[in-house]
Amino acid sequence: MFENLSERLSQTLKSVTGQAKLTEDNIKDTLREVRRALLEADVALPVVKDFIERVRERAVGQEVSRSLSPGQQFVKIVQQELEAIMGETNEGLALKGSPSVVLMAGLQGAGKTTSVAKLARYLREREKKKVLVVSTDVYRPAAIDQLETLAREVEVDFFPSTSDQRPVDIAEAALKHAKIQFHDVVLVDTAGRLHVDSDMMDEIQALHQATQPQETLFVVDAMTGQDAANTAKAFHEALPLTGVILTKADGDARGGAALSVRHITGKPIKFMGVGEKVDALEPFHPDRVASRILGMGDMLSLIEEAERTVDKSKADKLAKKVKKGEGFDLEDFRDQLQQLKKMGGMGGMMSKLPGMGQFAEMAQGPGPEKELGKLEALINSMTPKERRKPEIINGSRKRRIATGAGLQVPDLNRLLKQHKQMQKMMKKVGKKGGMQKMMRGMGGMLPPGMGGGPGGPGGPGGPGGMGGPGGFGGGGFPRR
Repeated sequence: MFENLSERLSQTLKSVTGQAKLTEDNIKDTLREVRRALLEADVALPVVKDFIERVRERAVGQEVSRSLSPGQQFVKIVQQELEAIMGETNEGLALKGSPSVVLMAGLQGAGKTTSVAKLARYLREREKKKVLVVSTDVYRPAAIDQLETLAREVEVDFFPSTSDQRPVDIAEAALKHAKIQFHDVVLVDTAGRLHVDSDMMDEIQALHQATQPQETLFVVDAMTGQDAANTAKAFHEALPLTGVILTKADGDARGGAALSVRHITGKPIKFMGVGEKVDALEPFHPDRVASRILGMGDMLSLIEEAERTVDKSKADKLAKKVKKGEGFDLEDFRDQLQQLKKMGGMGGMMSKLPGMGQFAEMAQGPGPEKELGKLEALINSMTPKERRKPEIINGSRKRRIATGAGLQVPDLNRLLKQHKQMQKMMKKVGKKGGMQKMMRGMGGMLPPGMGGGPGGPGGPGGPGGMGGPGGFGGGGFPRR
């Protein structure tokens, strides 16, 4: 998300960072470029006008003239104003009462039902809530079945309903059931339409009246750009919205919806959908998103992700092995690859690393992920003994392993070569000054300018990067 905007703004702001003094004249061109970049990102015109005016007022005022580094101060002002139009801080769900009711509204195709499942998983795993989900969508074929399947996948309770029932009756029955079964939260999935119409609004208003929800979340597709802001406004006028879930943010390179929705509705973006999988839902932090837009990365989110997804027992085990000088075998290598996949793969990780924005898009494609899959398939095709002692893999074993993985012997040779390089690095880690030596060694495995990223507490270090011609390098390193 924001790749296009990030690239344009980074280039534009470079022209002012070296200025000794900022004046109306020397920021005029920069502001014109910023304005153009925002409009191309499909940010609503009133939002762009307001944003540019606020930046201009602050930039040519006392705030910058007294600064030792006016150019950097200007970038800081742009960052703060980006945060301001997106809401400044993350606002979580205000869940009160037992059970708390969350009503999900939005147009058809915005990703409401999937967002219900993602939010249910988030509440169960991170907030430790007992969750019940229910569908009142009696119009769309298989909508109820879809939610039932997703509820099973995310391991939350599902309240059954049928297409011949009234939506209000379904919601009231689900609430009674939730009280009896002591559920903490009830997520109500509502019917969508292809466009805003009075029948849909009447129905959702009746549902709101019947359920009295603590949260009424508007689910909107980030890829609809300015339309997202317009539909959000229509829903806001019909319903007392409390927040927004922005879906398909990973597929939107422009980011206009994120910058417009809050400004137009006055309601915070609470969550952002960043993929199709049921765990691809992130709390929306305006400060971190602004940092990503300006190419400064988002280390806090990366560290949180590492703490949540990394298997700490495996990381500790590997750290102890390395400290004792024991070998880094192919089973360890496979564990690192799996940790990397859990953290959203190379693309997901790079998008959060400072200065790595231009590589994130390259790493998001099918190529790098496919290469990771090849490495894992080759390691899975080996016997446990071969994984622990790669040196015993001779010609006939190579042919068997490659055939078992559906690949060629040269693919296996590349894997073994990369593993050998990582083994050498791991040996250096335990020695004095080992971490610095290892990072220098990684330079040989990466293209110019690409280094491994730092690891979160107890989590993996940066990805081993792209190594060798056509090859793809190894996973993270345990932090000592």
